[in-house]
Amino acid sequence: MSRAFLFLTLAVFLCQCRGSSKESSLLTGTTSNMPVIDGELADTLPQGVSKLMSVYAECLIGYSDGYLLMANGEHILYDDGAEKDFATMLDNSDPQDMFTMPYDTITEKPPYLSDAGRSRCEQLFKAMYGHSEEEVKSNLVMVPWLGQKIPFTKVNGAADSLLVVASELERHPEYHQYMKQSSSFYWRTVRGAKRQSAHSYGIAIDINTSFSNYWLWSNPGAKETDTIRYVNRILLELVHIFEKHGFIWGGRWYHYDTMHFEFRPELL
Repeated sequence: MSRAFLFLTLAVFLCQCRGSSKESSLLTGTTSNMPVIDGELADTLPQGVSKLMSVYAECLIGYSDGYLLMANGEHILYDDGAEKDFATMLDNSDPQDMFTMPYDTITEKPPYLSDAGRSRCEQLFKAMYGHSEEEVKSNLVMVPWLGQKIPFTKVNGAADSLLVVASELERHPEYHQYMKQSSSFYWRTVRGAKRQSAHSYGIAIDINTSFSNYWLWSNPGAKETDTIRYVNRILLELVHIFEKHGFIWGGRWYHYDTMHFEFRPELL
């Protein structure tokens, strides 16, 4: 056997080993700063993980042994396996819980307890946008908004997406009355709960309250699992502009909040 043939054989063997090792590591995302989730590799991941990795690649860099691997070094359990009732899922959500309810862009009146997007894994959102008011503020930029300046996080391209929405709304003067006195960042908890509001992360915007309806305003004293009356005065054509650019609408919730739009591209 010639020396040249031996060297050629060894080179092929080493290339095969490196290729196999790379393929294995990409399944967990542990050797690259950017996850690979297309082709056959996407089939190895839970569907929700693939969605999260595709839209939050800036912050979510891999998945290994059931954990989301975050750019800040945190490891977040994707599915805790616990059985949860409606209220528990809101207050103690893991990332998998966020996909339990599909976000419906077609049905005009949300069915009973259909609240896709109200469930947020607080550990995940804090890992992406900030664990404190000061951390979140450090990532806020001012977005021109139909005569206003709206503070919004630049993380995950959220501010860029809001700017595109604003640009499209500018071409529709019939919608401008709905946008007056809009508000966004506000570090606070959800009304009547201990979990953080989406506004705390700089990913939510509330439009003109003069045209808005909230489930507790229309159903005073109602509990989370009560049957409630649905009310909406926001044009769906306006809603579709937001949804096209990664924002969910609180009017799609059974527990509706029709002024509320939130950057949640993993649900769309």
